[in-house]
Amino acid sequence: MAAAKVSSLAYAEDYITPHPVIESAQRRGEELGATPVSTATGAALRMLAATVAARHVVEIGTGAGASGLWLLQGMPRDGILTSIDREAEHQRAARESFAEAGIPSQRTRVITGDAAQVLGRLTDGAYDLVLVDADAESYPTYVEEAVRLLRPGGVLVLDDMLGQDRVADPAARDAVTTLLRDLGKSLRDDDRLLPALLPVGDGLLVAVRR
Repeated sequence: MAAAKVSSLAYAEDYITPHPVIESAQRRGEELGATPVSTATGAALRMLAATVAARHVVEIGTGAGASGLWLLQGMPRDGILTSIDREAEHQRAARESFAEAGIPSQRTRVITGDAAQVLGRLTDGAYDLVLVDADAESYPTYVEEAVRLLRPGGVLVLDDMLGQDRVADPAARDAVTTLLRDLGKSLRDDDRLLPALLPVGDGLLVAVRR
């Protein structure tokens, strides 16, 4: 890749400066081994939430709350974030992040458990945006549940869809890379969705529910 292109991508990644509370949440995530979304990814999440005036959002993969804070910044003041993670320690850190940001407790619903099971209890077509940012092996399951949950015009977002730059390399054929590559192709061809793959962070696949 040309040096100018690399510089442009780096410039875009640092174009937005995160709020200090988000930076604090990012540090918590790194300390816990729960890699936070990149700043450019977070800014994109905030923009997407604001674009659809997302009042009802589901996040699969809470981490330490950084992505949730970005989403909440873009949501209306009465919007509710439902965040699911199997790690209770992550969610304790996220609650600290939300409290530090002054987010009223009634605006976040933090659920500890297996996302595949939790999603099955949520209402069809009731959500404006669903973010998937968890274990890659379960992405196909999460995607099917997410599409069911989204209203027409709602937005599906999948993080890490470039698989640390391995998805674009045809020689990379490990199980996770192959899964992400195949999933991206299936979403591109899914008549229920209007997708785009954005080169921010480690790849953000965004799709509107028809």
